Amino acid sequence: MSHAGVILGLPELEVERVDRNDAIAVYAKPKTRPSCIRCQYPRVRIKATYQRTLKHTRQGNQLMTLYLRAPKYHCPRCGRYFRHRFKGVRPRYRASEAFRLEVFETHDGGVTQAKLARTHHISAATTERWYQSHCRQRLSEMSNRACPQVLGIDEHFFTRKRGFATTLVDLHRNKVFDVRLGRSEASLHSYLRRLPGKDNVRLIVMDLSETYRNIARQYFPRATIVTDRFHVIRLVNQHFLKAWQDIHSEGRRNRGLLSLMRRHEWRLKPEQRENLQQYLGEYPALAALYEAKQRLNRLLLLKNLRRKTAQKKLPQLVKLIEQLRHSPLRRLAKTLTSWLEPIVAMWRFGKSNGPTEGFHTKMEMMTRRAYGFRNFENYRLRVLTHCGWDGIINRV
Repeated sequence: MSHAGVILGLPELEVERVDRNDAIAVYAKPKTRPSCIRCQYPRVRIKATYQRTLKHTRQGNQLMTLYLRAPKYHCPRCGRYFRHRFKGVRPRYRASEAFRLEVFETHDGGVTQAKLARTHHISAATTERWYQSHCRQRLSEMSNRACPQVLGIDEHFFTRKRGFATTLVDLHRNKVFDVRLGRSEASLHSYLRRLPGKDNVRLIVMDLSETYRNIARQYFPRATIVTDRFHVIRLVNQHFLKAWQDIHSEGRRNRGLLSLMRRHEWRLKPEQRENLQQYLGEYPALAALYEAKQRLNRLLLLKNLRRKTAQKKLPQLVKLIEQLRHSPLRRLAKTLTSWLEPIVAMWRFGKSNGPTEGFHTKMEMMTRRAYGFRNFENYRLRVLTHCGWDGIINRV
């Protein structure tokens, strides 16, 4: 028994002969005769045969072409005529699905259309058409999805003319859920109003954006808002560095001191800690702010706490914020008070917007590789195809 059809990825074929010259030519025919596709009558007759020529795959540097002897059948019971259907080959297509997928993945991996035209003997327009076809196929598989339970929301820059776009990420599966143009409630209203499964969302992770917090409260009323820990720590450091600038501007310009001030105290080496304490000893007000910042960061970095433990830590955080109200960090205290509930929720849950920021980097690389996007729908198609799809394509 010949296994040539299985090796080719088309097990229903019987290979008649193979010619190897500049390319590989495989001549094959169906092994069995199918039943009628309408009435399932098994004894159909062959009315005629014709030849289908298909590009299939590559072996080494040689392109394989299939020459299939395809019968046309007639059913004596219902009188219906039909052509033989090959698995892995669509009707009226001149390439197998395995070959189209190979071109898609090769082009997706960074091989240019000009290079594919030389190696696979197809035009650049055909490569682009097949690439877009597979992207739309993946996008269709993701349509009508319900909202995830853990949702990350953030903004990223699209173009100077179109402005910013909003990214929605499924933080449970670490996949992009959707990308929409705009970052205001007015621009996202029609989309969020039609979004299915909003009641499924239990957790929303975001930065300290008042706009996104209002959107979460309005459209996801059952979700708990959690702030991203990175953005909270960064906000604390920004306010502290601004206060340092006001107290001693010359020290703020020292890059060595700037590096020490930004670090967490427990990450300093003994020599670095000694140098920093020597500098802070000259400015008691700055030393007090530095100590308050370190105590605040220790509290903000807590995560995965039980409810009782979080309740014990909450008075310490509230007391520290109240002390900051009477210091140069009063604006920071006001912001932390406004976001106190999402910050406390940050203790209970370990989710962050780190995957979202990583996807933004990947989107930026995609934009650079495409030399920019003007059409947002094309941009959204690429993003969802490469960052949101997690299916498996059958290569046979």
